[in-house]
Amino acid sequence: MIRKFLFLGALGLVSFQGFAQTTAKAKPKPKMATAAPAALKTKLDSVSYAIGQDIGNSLKAQGLDNLNTTLLMKAIQDATKNQKPLLTKEQCDMSISDYLQKLKGEKSAKNKEAGEQFLAANKTKPGVVTLPDGLQYQILKEGTGPKPTAADKVKTHYHGTLIDGTVFDSSVERGQPVSFPVGGVIKGWTEALQLMPVGSKWRLFIPADLAYGDRQAGPKIGPGSTLIFDVELLEIEQN
Repeated sequence: MIRKFLFLGALGLVSFQGFAQTTAKAKPKPKMATAAPAALKTKLDSVSYAIGQDIGNSLKAQGLDNLNTTLLMKAIQDATKNQKPLLTKEQCDMSISDYLQKLKGEKSAKNKEAGEQFLAANKTKPGVVTLPDGLQYQILKEGTGPKPTAADKVKTHYHGTLIDGTVFDSSVERGQPVSFPVGGVIKGWTEALQLMPVGSKWRLFIPADLAYGDRQAGPKIGPGSTLIFDVELLEIEQN
């Protein structure tokens, strides 16, 4: 909770006129001697540094690691010292919103391109079935039970990764199966579950359009991400 608070606070303090400056051609700057590391002499020094680290890490996680740090520090000082800001609150909000939207679009396009290349290569592998909407699956274990409908509730075990192998969620690792309505999950899951007999274990390769689309879903699933799930259908539960 504190990380979210600090990050939002940092964005609220940033005067994003720095974006305009970073797009202009940079003038050569004379080389300066490297400053000596700051000393942490008091508890307040340590807290100040810790907050700065927290803000910096949060910005980096959001892809905002190329900001004009001089203006970032000025915005913080202006806010904490009640100085007149260079931008109004409305201008700050608009600058942040526009820039984050731009970053999101760029990230989504990059992830979608990587996903399309992955799926194109994956569909040629033995045992991989590609459905008309782009969903791919591979049968790891064939079940013999009934198939659920979209109105059913099912119990499953699953292990979810990105195409680079990053694990973003796993009931298997938690050691606890999960129950949910077939129609209450992402499209790729809803479609695949209705094709799976109980007792089956399939590997699903889900394009972004059948997953979370252009949305960020948690800290690891970026916009436009193709997802891979190992799904074991344990049972159809009584509603």
